[in-house]
Amino acid sequence: MFIVESYFTAILFCIITMICWGSWANTQKLAAGRWRYELFYWDYAIGILLFSLLAAFTLGSFGENGRSFLPDLMQASGANIGSAFLGGIVFNLANILLTAAIAIAGMSVAFPVGIGIALVLGVVINYFGVEKGNPALLFSGVLLVTVAIILNAIAYRKAAAGGQKAGTKGIVLSVLAGILMSFFYRFVAASMDLDNFVHPQPLKMTPYTAFVIFAAGIMVSNILFNSIMMKKPLEGAPLSYRDYFKGGFSLHIIGVLGGAIWGLGNLFNLIAAGKAGPAISYGLGQGATLVAAIWGVVVWKEFKNTGNKVTGLLTGMFICFLAGLGLIILSGGS
Repeated sequence: MFIVESYFTAILFCIITMICWGSWANTQKLAAGRWRYELFYWDYAIGILLFSLLAAFTLGSFGENGRSFLPDLMQASGANIGSAFLGGIVFNLANILLTAAIAIAGMSVAFPVGIGIALVLGVVINYFGVEKGNPALLFSGVLLVTVAIILNAIAYRKAAAGGQKAGTKGIVLSVLAGILMSFFYRFVAASMDLDNFVHPQPLKMTPYTAFVIFAAGIMVSNILFNSIMMKKPLEGAPLSYRDYFKGGFSLHIIGVLGGAIWGLGNLFNLIAAGKAGPAISYGLGQGATLVAAIWGVVVWKEFKNTGNKVTGLLTGMFICFLAGLGLIILSGGS
């Protein structure tokens, strides 16, 4: 299977993760107005599962290093399979809430608040799970990211006062999503042998196998979680399964593409965790907040005509995010 063998490559993979995790929501924005987010999310979950299987039977099965996908799956313990599956369930609930927040408050709000909180709590959780990296630099970076989140929240409040779409619902959903999102990665990381992907411990899984089990957890739990969201939507009229099948091919493929984009980022992040450590790998990946905020501000114009004060706050947010992510990178090379 394909394995990352240097810290530099691991950081490069984390940057790709950041771009993917911060960009998938553009597919939801493309479908907005024609396709409710609850319907979009079915295709998104399918896209993650299909991509995980494609990766497992290609990159996860070729080459001489590590265990290929099917033998690795057959030898994995029930506890490790259950841990990765639980990670998928936790992620799915968090991501459904985040998707709802994006629909209500926009990318430039939902991502900095929700994923920013997930970054801060997730780095702490994953660092104490596997203590890898310079803690002073790592947590200094996390502190700067926290400042960036606060600046974004202030900018959102000022924009709301200026007549932008607002409301506490979007913020509350983002916060809940962020808290839940901070826990999923630890369950997946615990199912893998992060110290040795070339010769992984018996009963543990490779990143490719763990990703497939994780994606299965998303798909199975989606039957419950998203069905509830369709029957009891946070906004709009209730939906039925018939509504999903009324969608055209172009709408379905947009959601599948969104899931595949997120899945690519997740796979690269899990592969990178062996060299960078889960705290650094996860923390850099969740720098997706910065990418999503750029999309929201520059492309989707979510803070259009809000004045110089809001522009200054957003500029400060971007600076703090960049500085914080830089310190997180340095923490692994010191």
